[in-house]
Amino acid sequence: MTDKNDNNGTSSVMQAADNSPLLQVSDLRTYFFTREGTVKAVDGVSFTVRKGEVRGIVGESGCGKSMTAMSILRLIDKPGRIVSGEVLFKGQNLRKMSRREMTAIRGKHISVIFQEPRSSLNPVFKVGNQLVEVLRIHKGGKRKAQREEAVELLREVGIPDPGRRISNYPHEMSGGMAQRVMIAMGMACAPDLLIADEPTTALDVTIQAQVLDLIRQLRDDHRMAVILITHDMGIVAEMADIVTVMYAGASVEEAETEALFENPLHPYTQGLIASIPVMGEVKERLDVIPGTVPDLIDMPPGCRFAPRCRARVEHGLTQCEIEEPHMIEAEPGHSVRCWLYEGEKTS
Repeated sequence: MTDKNDNNGTSSVMQAADNSPLLQVSDLRTYFFTREGTVKAVDGVSFTVRKGEVRGIVGESGCGKSMTAMSILRLIDKPGRIVSGEVLFKGQNLRKMSRREMTAIRGKHISVIFQEPRSSLNPVFKVGNQLVEVLRIHKGGKRKAQREEAVELLREVGIPDPGRRISNYPHEMSGGMAQRVMIAMGMACAPDLLIADEPTTALDVTIQAQVLDLIRQLRDDHRMAVILITHDMGIVAEMADIVTVMYAGASVEEAETEALFENPLHPYTQGLIASIPVMGEVKERLDVIPGTVPDLIDMPPGCRFAPRCRARVEHGLTQCEIEEPHMIEAEPGHSVRCWLYEGEKTS
C-alpha cells in the first residue's frame, strides 16, 4: 500500500521495506497522575514488530498490556499521559503527529480489536452501518459500493449469509459472530498492523479456535503484522512468532516463542509456563505464582517481582530488593530483566 495520494493527512507515512521494522516501541512510559499517587501503568516497554510477524504480549491482568496498546494508538485520556519513550511507525514518530494525522492512522494503517465485542459495537446501529462508516471515513466512495464491500468483508471473516447478516443489530449475533464483525471492521482498510487485545475473552473454546484461525489466515493473506495481547500462554504458544512478557508495567523477557517455552529465563515467565495444565499429566494441584501483582502506585524497591520470586530466595540474592535490574541479552536473541543473569552484580 502506498500513501502518496492519501488525502487523510498521512502522506508522510511511506511503505516500510520488508526487512525494516514496521513498528518500534522504545522505553515507553505512560503514567496516571491521581490524588492517591502516580500510577506507572507502562514503565519501560520496548519491542519491535516486523511486517507479517505476530508479536505476543503476555502477562497477568493489570500488568500494562492493554495500556501499552492504547499508548501506541495515543488513546490515553487524563489523568494519564505518555511521559517518555518513542513510538515509530514506518519510521515516523507517532508521538509527534497531530490529532488529525493520528485519526487517519487509526483504522487505516493500524487497527485494533478489543475484548468484549458487544461493548465495542454500537447497540443501536446495524453492523452493516457500522462497517460502512469505517469505509466512509477512511476510503470514501459511493454508499452502494461501500455496502457491497461491507458484505464482502463479512464473507471474508466467515459470517454465513453476509447479505442478510449485514442488517443485524449486535444483540442479534452470538459472541463469536460479533467478534468476527469486529475483525471485519479492523480489516476494512487492509491495515499494516492489527492489535488484537484479548480477542478470545468470553468465547467458548471452539469459537476461540475459530477466531485465532481467522486472525492467522488474514495475517497470511494480507502479510499483516499482529500484536496479540493475552494472558493465555497457550494462545501465545500457538500464535506468536516472538513474545514480550510484561510484569507490573515493564517488559521482563523477550524471545522467539520456541526459545521462550524451551528455556524461559525470568522466574515470572517460568511461573507462567509452569501453571499451564498439560494434557495427560496428572497433578494434585496446579503450580501457581505466590502473591499478587504489586500496586502500581506503591512499587516495591528494586526488582518489582522480588516479593513473589522463589529464585531470589533460592539463590540468596540481596540485590533484587535494592536495585531494579536492566533488560540484558542473556542469550542471542533472548533478553531478560533479572539479577540472575547479571553475574558480577548478584554477589
